Amino acid sequence: MEKKAKVKKGWLAVEVGLEDDERGFRRFVIPISYLYHPLFEQLLDKAHQLYDYNTTGPLKLPCSVDDFLHIKRRVDKDSSHHHHHLPLTLAFHPC
Repeated sequence: MEKKAKVKKGWLAVEVGLEDDERGFRRFVIPISYLYHPLFEQLLDKAHQLYDYNTTGPLKLPCSVDDFLHIKRRVDKDSSHHHHHLPLTLAFHPC
């Protein structure tokens, strides 16, 4: 079993993927501040609906890696401009 590096303070490990994806889940480390962005709030709501937050290990986010990377780019862009363009909605690939 591969040993996971410790996550620095202020950061959070997440696993991204869809249950039916043969590639499985992929691990990312994100700043905790991402969790307050409206796009991540929607993703957390979806995770809560599917997993009820009862997971061991990293927080599982139910979206494709491609969708996650798109969301991450949007959040990074919004963070660099210090504002959010609302309303923001997510369009997930079917789970």
